[in-house]
Amino acid sequence: MGNTSGEEARTEGDAMLRTPAGETRLNILEWLKDPATHFPPQRHGTTEGGVTADAVAAKLGVPRPVADTHLRLLTALGLLRSRKVRWRTYYWRDEVRIAEVARMFEKGW
Repeated sequence: MGNTSGEEARTEGDAMLRTPAGETRLNILEWLKDPATHFPPQRHGTTEGGVTADAVAAKLGVPRPVADTHLRLLTALGLLRSRKVRWRTYYWRDEVRIAEVARMFEKGW
């Protein structure tokens, strides 16, 4: 096992997030900080209960399966929470987990 310093780990982490896919996911997280500003009202009336993959796909200008991939990854990482209402899944930020991850980055992983 290599011995990676905190600075090297931070640089690697930054590089991972600077990829086009990483930038897209960062945009999604940023938009979900204030969903009412970035997304139209959802079927359940507001964006407070989360937004659908359809709404994210429309905002990104990509097909829904592409948005689904980004949202599933962010959910698997614990950065987003989701709930299913009938056949739609609504996504929103997990602020506690995001704060934990931000602290890990600050500490150099």
